[in-house]
Amino acid sequence: MAVEMASQSQVLVEEKSSVRILTLNRPKQLNALSFQMISRLLQLFLAFEEDSSVKLVILKGNGRAFCAGGDVAAVVRDIEQGNWRLGANFFSDEYMLNYVMATYSKAQVSILNGIVMGGGAGVSVHGRFRIATENTVFAMPETALGLFPDVGASYFLSRLPGFFGNKREYVGLTGARLDGAEMLACGLATHFVPSTRLTALEADLCRVGSNDPTFASTILNAYTQHPRLKPQSAYHRLDVIDRCFSRRTVEEIISALEREATQEADGWISATIQALKKASPASLKISLRSIREGRLQGVGQCLIREYRMVCHVMKGEISKDFVEGCRAILVDKDKNPKWEPRRLEDMKDSMVEQYFERVEEEEEWEDLKLPPRNNLPALAIAKL
Repeated sequence: MAVEMASQSQVLVEEKSSVRILTLNRPKQLNALSFQMISRLLQLFLAFEEDSSVKLVILKGNGRAFCAGGDVAAVVRDIEQGNWRLGANFFSDEYMLNYVMATYSKAQVSILNGIVMGGGAGVSVHGRFRIATENTVFAMPETALGLFPDVGASYFLSRLPGFFGNKREYVGLTGARLDGAEMLACGLATHFVPSTRLTALEADLCRVGSNDPTFASTILNAYTQHPRLKPQSAYHRLDVIDRCFSRRTVEEIISALEREATQEADGWISATIQALKKASPASLKISLRSIREGRLQGVGQCLIREYRMVCHVMKGEISKDFVEGCRAILVDKDKNPKWEPRRLEDMKDSMVEQYFERVEEEEEWEDLKLPPRNNLPALAIAKL
């Protein structure tokens, strides 16, 4: 009963005519997704899809974050107690939720007024409409934690519009922070609305009486603005990003950046090199391969592959960097993880390969079973 109460208080539901407003409600934890929240969201999204009276779903966060990611600290506690399979259940449900959102037959509007990281991107970027504001801070910081950009990131990062080229590798490997203007410019956000206008926007959206996303789109377009990109934005460094992040390996990417640094003293380049050198070598290598494989795969295939990868990460046989990264960043907060392997060159291709294979020797382990999505309209597939 306590678990049921927690899931209901952690996800608040408002009914306004044909619209359902869901609010992530763990403000002290920056709305990090607990297992109960993920289960509740999955239950609600499936129920709303079946309910013909529901035309639109709005998702937002309480406090200064939309959602700072999945509650990985709880997963690490399970791993340390020898229960990595409990962590597998967390990721399995999370990826199912991502898949339902990616293939959702009704419009989802996510209001990203604050921090959006990791799992927070997973519950928003797969939806049709993503509203950034001047308060938005987006990042996929997984490589600093010994993880990799998951929640379908190998699908959505690899589909950033063409002119953003190798921005996908840059965002995924470095954990770089993007503001609302940058999110709009690269396609991660569909609209930019000043936070002072969100209440009025929400009220107008609650008058939508149709499943047709063009009705919500018309309202959103009336509120949207086109903010200026800051001079220090990575958007102004796209030529460097393309030159460096198109390289075949992580080692070659870093070497290319170091060559750029000798030609011009640029704080952005040195910060990018530092971010890569501080990240887990194992994470960098599996992340680069994952994002590049994602270009050729559908969202379901990406999530199934990411589930294999995350099970290997939690099992910790190839590298225990996930537990160590969470210790250094989230628990002890000394920001000094001891990665193993310590150097990129010690993370061999054969070790990378293992992350992409089935967890064969594990009893009763199965690939991720995505829920069947029958009779979906064409507009429900591929929103990016």
